[in-house]
Amino acid sequence: MAETAIFAGGCFWCMVQPFEEQPGILNVVSGYTGGHVANPTYEQVCSHTTGHTEAVQITFDPSVISYDQLLDIYWQQTDPTDAMGQFQDRGDNYRPVIFVADDAQKQAAIASKAQLEASGRFKEPIVTKIEPAKPFYPAEEAHQEFYKHNPRRYAMEHAQRQEFINKNWQ
Repeated sequence: MAETAIFAGGCFWCMVQPFEEQPGILNVVSGYTGGHVANPTYEQVCSHTTGHTEAVQITFDPSVISYDQLLDIYWQQTDPTDAMGQFQDRGDNYRPVIFVADDAQKQAAIASKAQLEASGRFKEPIVTKIEPAKPFYPAEEAHQEFYKHNPRRYAMEHAQRQEFINKNWQ
């Protein structure tokens, strides 16, 4: 039976590909969550008035890929020490958050975060939040699978993130 995970880690454009290419991933949707406005638009979220953050909703087969494995991938796509954005993307709509669906996800996220903190990999504190999942609203079609439809723009957006990943996770 399929499960879902929701992760926010900066621009959703850069969060899709690392998950989508994994065995056991059934679907990855870019969207918005964590706010107080139903069905927000990209423009509304960018205005910083809805409380939403850009996120990805991942549907996965837990018999093929575990939630813990998704957490490992998540940490390698974000700067967990930056509470107000990720890389070139600044603002509360780009904050890093693990949105948990139930107590099992919450406990796994807490343990994963503690393991990252104990690793000493980062000099600054890990500030990624772990929050209960809220309604998830898919983004407009133009934002879905952005990396496939806009490879040049994606490459530009992805470059800074990739540099960070190469420095901190290799």
